[in-house]
Amino acid sequence: MSRYVGAIDQGTTSTRFIVFDHQGNIIASAQLEHRQHHPRPGWVEHDPREILRNTLRVAEEALGSAGLTVGDLRGLGITNQRETTVLWNRHTGEPLHPALVWQDTRTDTIVSELALHGGVDRFRAKTGLPLASYFSAGKLRWLLSDVAQARAQAEGGDALFGTIDSWLIWNLTGGPQGGIHITDVTNASRTQLMNLNTLDWDTELLTEFGIPRACLPRIVSSSELYGEVTLAPLRGAKLAGILGDQQAALVGQTCFDAGQAKSTYGTGCFLLMNTGSSVVQSRAGLLTTVAYRFGQQQPSYALEGSVAVAGALVQWLRDNLGLIARSADIEALAQQVDGNGEVYFVPAFSGLFAPYWNASARGVIVGLTAFANRGHLARAALEATAYQTRDILAAMAQEDGALLSELRVDGGMVANDLLMQFQADILDVPVVKPAITETTALGAAYAAGLAMGYWNSIEDLRENWRIAHRWIPSMTQSNRERLCGSWKKAVSRSLDWLAS
Repeated sequence: MSRYVGAIDQGTTSTRFIVFDHQGNIIASAQLEHRQHHPRPGWVEHDPREILRNTLRVAEEALGSAGLTVGDLRGLGITNQRETTVLWNRHTGEPLHPALVWQDTRTDTIVSELALHGGVDRFRAKTGLPLASYFSAGKLRWLLSDVAQARAQAEGGDALFGTIDSWLIWNLTGGPQGGIHITDVTNASRTQLMNLNTLDWDTELLTEFGIPRACLPRIVSSSELYGEVTLAPLRGAKLAGILGDQQAALVGQTCFDAGQAKSTYGTGCFLLMNTGSSVVQSRAGLLTTVAYRFGQQQPSYALEGSVAVAGALVQWLRDNLGLIARSADIEALAQQVDGNGEVYFVPAFSGLFAPYWNASARGVIVGLTAFANRGHLARAALEATAYQTRDILAAMAQEDGALLSELRVDGGMVANDLLMQFQADILDVPVVKPAITETTALGAAYAAGLAMGYWNSIEDLRENWRIAHRWIPSMTQSNRERLCGSWKKAVSRSLDWLAS
């Protein structure tokens, strides 16, 4: 009897395989990091083949560690880093170029050219997205223009485009021998090529970006039976759920009601608010995106704000400056000081995302005096994530005037008690961590399990959600206003750095 549901969680820095039971408890898991390639400043690449190999390895390790087989899985879901772009040959299965990661900024020139006619919001009405290097359409255009034979292969249907979900699914279901070429509505909504209202590739957008329709995957819902895996160790698994990572976390946090929001603290930080069946076009620099679509039900939409550098800043302090030996050491170092010593760190390494959308911004550390030390720098780095999250929530409040009653949080950084308490303090809103913090993988498992009848409805999923910890605000209003005022001043110093 199939007792569990499996999930592939393919993230920016690592790939995980997690097995969940009916209550959402973790039965088995395994994780592997993959290399980050930076061939030029602002360029970020992954090896798609390494990601595929790691996916199979972690699946084998997780199943083996618990003495499980594919027969124990009712269904399999996939969640993935979004916007990261792959182009590969459908006959050989070989990528034509390394994957262009969502953080990659090489398409800035393409974005600027397209913005000359109609500005950065010229496609927002259809896509919910501003023109930015963040999204897949510009990355695919770059590949088609700069990689030898790429355009000819794509126009002839010999080269296939996909975000990481499409790449993995195509390989897992047969590859050159009949692999399924699909993507779900959440990932498609992040390409800047899908119309939010029709949930299909938009002819005008394809023309403007110069994308041949022949290379695009078929758009499907987030929860349905797509097919069977043909590769060991997952051969025979029923693939039934696909969600972009941040939408998967929204589902894993069971934010199914309009107005509910979650924030995921990982390499970046991503805050999504469910807006129900309404496509809410932001006036405050937020993104409009598909939250999920279960089967043939009407889709749910969301507003999103993204922080490009969150956990990645801690890694930078570790790897580039040698300030800490392990990422986990950042909290102890920050706790050595009482307050930030008036030091502020704006990590605009590749520009600033919502609500600023300033591609020319660059990172700055301000407020340094002879009093500042390593602890103040560590604390300023952690606080930067909380300040940026506050900026996004303030923008969301502008959209409908509603204020959150609580913020549900997940991701690796929620283990940092100092950060989470500061987040509650600077928001003046309780911050809540669920008992199961692997909500991204859990959301993918939920999508697959719903399609396969493992769970009967979203009410079953709501019953699984339990609180592990709640951080209550304790900061005075005057101190909050002072800190936020200094943060805004620091952000102003980072804006348009390249243009100055």
